[in-house]
Amino acid sequence: MVKITGFKTNDVRFPTSLTGDGTDAMNTDCDYSSAYVTLETDSELRGYGMTFTIGRGNDIVLAAVAEVAGRLLGKDTEELFSDMGATWDYLVADPQLRWIGPEKGVISIATGAVNNAVWDMYARSRKKPLWKLVVDFTPEEIVRSAAWRYISDAITKEEALAMLKEKEAGKKEREENVKKVGYPAYVTSAGWLGYSDEKVARLTREAVEQGFSHFKMKVGANQANDIKRGKIIRSIIDDPQYLPERHKNRSPNDESVRGKNAGPTGAVLMIDANQVWDVQQAIDYVKGLEEIKPWFIEEPTAPDDILGHAAIRRGLKPYGIGVATGEHAHNRMVFKQLLQAEAIDVCQIDSCRLAGVSEVLSVLLMSAKFGIPVCPHAGGVGLCEYVIHLSLIDYIAISGTMERNVLEFVDHLHEHFKTPCSINDNGRYNVPLDPLEGYSIEMYEKSIAEFEFPHGSYWVGAAKK
Repeated sequence: MVKITGFKTNDVRFPTSLTGDGTDAMNTDCDYSSAYVTLETDSELRGYGMTFTIGRGNDIVLAAVAEVAGRLLGKDTEELFSDMGATWDYLVADPQLRWIGPEKGVISIATGAVNNAVWDMYARSRKKPLWKLVVDFTPEEIVRSAAWRYISDAITKEEALAMLKEKEAGKKEREENVKKVGYPAYVTSAGWLGYSDEKVARLTREAVEQGFSHFKMKVGANQANDIKRGKIIRSIIDDPQYLPERHKNRSPNDESVRGKNAGPTGAVLMIDANQVWDVQQAIDYVKGLEEIKPWFIEEPTAPDDILGHAAIRRGLKPYGIGVATGEHAHNRMVFKQLLQAEAIDVCQIDSCRLAGVSEVLSVLLMSAKFGIPVCPHAGGVGLCEYVIHLSLIDYIAISGTMERNVLEFVDHLHEHFKTPCSINDNGRYNVPLDPLEGYSIEMYEKSIAEFEFPHGSYWVGAAKK
């Protein structure tokens, strides 16, 4: 019997505001940060989890993490693993903690860090990466592991079970296929608002050479400047001279880019406003960007405004521009309503905004039922390491497809993780295969020692300057 005996938290902050990484129309001063938790046991088994912030407030999140993690002290790990849905219910059931949500805000993202740590521990105990642990579950085990309260009007457990059983037959083939080709990715690193035109062009050329075919750019501060930057990116991604030899045969008629406003080389451009507009303002502004041919506008308005997203989607449909959101959708109920209201073309889960793997499973199941592709939000610190597992679960066990899907990739801060994600030369995520990596989020002790706030060596040195 292995019991949880304690936990440790770390406030880890990276000074990305110095280089403009992460800058967009709403968030102009971003220090990518990890509210990091380690669950300890009376054996060598550990579980690592984190949630992502952009700097100040990380200490508030960690105070909430400690409250949630404290509920696990003394618990038998095998009892927790035997019913992960019940474990999730237990984590969100403290009435005094629930009062300061419920199931949203700081308490919810703190729960996500702890739930992810339990899942990490579970995968490590079985010597499987997290995605492999879950895809090897029976359909019944997947259903039992998800969060179900409040969503039965969108999907029932019985419907989910039938969907999963229908996908059982091809699981092994899909697993072998994605190991061979990788999971489709898109790049955001070229498109931050804080970058010069020259830097945007250079990073775009580098991304094309790396094999990417999908590119995202931040918009919303100045329409004329957005058009200028969009044309710079388009001039590179649409020009065959920049394509590496291995991608010379790409076409806008490829199934994976059909209906995405792909250019002549099969390249796709997406745009992201990070919630900066009101509803009609979003429609009018994005109509004015039609000439750069975006596939979708991400987060055009407030993340909780389901009917607003639906109105924007209707308003932009005649222009062939879709709507994506979910990065700040804080629970499965928001996703349920986005799907029911036909408000989105693309579902963008976040591995830390939702309260852990169990709640993510619920959203993956709903999205599969509604036929909406899931293209997770990543970037930040640790998010890319997390979300490749979630996309693999979706493809292999739940939706059964990755043809329309692309998973965000941002080339920042991976060096701080013991098992970092990686991209192959076709612009796709490699499948994590280390049997001991769990959920891939364990950070190097030396990185924590350097960047823990405020006493890490970097921050002590910065304070002296």
